[in-house]
Amino acid sequence: MDIQSLNEWDLSPREALRIQTELAGRIRGGTLPSVNTVLGVDVSYRRADRACLAAAVLMELPGLALLRTRVERSPLSFPYVPGLLSFREIPPLLPILKEMPRPDLIIVDGQGIAHPRGLGLASHIGLITGVPTVGCAKSLLVGRCEEPGREKGDHAPIIYGRRTVGYALRSREGCRPLYVSPGHLLHPLEALKAVTMCLGAYRLPEPTRLADRLSRENR
Repeated sequence: MDIQSLNEWDLSPREALRIQTELAGRIRGGTLPSVNTVLGVDVSYRRADRACLAAAVLMELPGLALLRTRVERSPLSFPYVPGLLSFREIPPLLPILKEMPRPDLIIVDGQGIAHPRGLGLASHIGLITGVPTVGCAKSLLVGRCEEPGREKGDHAPIIYGRRTVGYALRSREGCRPLYVSPGHLLHPLEALKAVTMCLGAYRLPEPTRLADRLSRENR
């Protein structure tokens, strides 16, 4: 997959904040294209030696057949700063993204535009890859939303700054909701549709669930 070089990665948190604010202005909405392949990515951490395991899983739709996996260990170079996750996790993901075929959709374990400056991890990955991207997080970072119904597929809008930036989604009956927001090239409802079509029997969508498992198993 081709990657655009939009910024340096060896930055201070102050420089990262400035770049994040600038890049947020490039985010665009859009409709969900015909999706044949979806890529899930995730990063897990090894605190003992300040390293991480970045993983990617490519799947085919419909049916969510597994096509390809990749995992790679990398040192951590950027500190943990709330709201700046992309500057910590994209550098270890870059070698994997470059090796993977270009998918029709990328799902990220993180935020999209439901972010204080409108540029979460999913949005940043969307900009550098040019691929429609969705953030599917386990917790709410910004905004407010009502609790969705208890049935699988029930959802409620996330409101931030008087606009809808995503949806709380009940991905499995009785489970805690997921928080879905578009990263790049998708409107909020289209992002919700994208995650829904990737759900299996578990709480997390299959591409990110398998990427999470792959990174932890190799840790």
